[in-house]
Amino acid sequence: MKNKSKNVRLATSGVLIGLATILSIIKVFSWPFGGSVTLFSMVPLIVLSYMYGVNWGMLCGAVYGVLQMILGATMSSAFAGLNWWSVILMALLDYIVAYVVIGLSGMFKNTIKKPALSIALGSVVAILIRLACHFLSGWIFYGSYAEWFFGEAFVNSFGTFAMENFSGQALAALYSLVYNSLYMIPELVISVVGVVALMAVKPIRQRLVSLNNTEI
Repeated sequence: MKNKSKNVRLATSGVLIGLATILSIIKVFSWPFGGSVTLFSMVPLIVLSYMYGVNWGMLCGAVYGVLQMILGATMSSAFAGLNWWSVILMALLDYIVAYVVIGLSGMFKNTIKKPALSIALGSVVAILIRLACHFLSGWIFYGSYAEWFFGEAFVNSFGTFAMENFSGQALAALYSLVYNSLYMIPELVISVVGVVALMAVKPIRQRLVSLNNTEI
């Protein structure tokens, strides 16, 4: 019976990771230098964390991150012009750690009694940590684009304010925060709407709540 349960968990995880990968290809919005708003691609990973626990969710996030890294290397120029150590650090921040932390989404399952609230709050925390990973990567590797971004791509009163009041590393940090927030905040909203909508379906809610967190 125990082996059967493990097989079901592995099969379910494989299907949901595959679904998340497919959904990640459906872009609602994409930035030219990386980062996009997808159609609920985080929802399957969030569900896995809520179903099987944080440890398993983080492992699934790591697997998904590797798949995204492979897609990123083959479908874009994400690693172009970077030396080997930069590629490794960027891969860790933008792909591995950024998606491993999505596994934290189920952290409130056993502490907050209302399922919709617990999964929504866990999702917000996890995706904000993911945003922090992308922020660090953007600050370290793409801060040199700050003047172009605020001077040409993001031409408005805020861009003018940024150019007049920030410079150097401060401008690079502001650039990374704005650039990554412009796609990660919508991604957060879409993900929370998705998981809350799932929790509104009684059979799904009962199934997810009834499963005990199974650690590795």
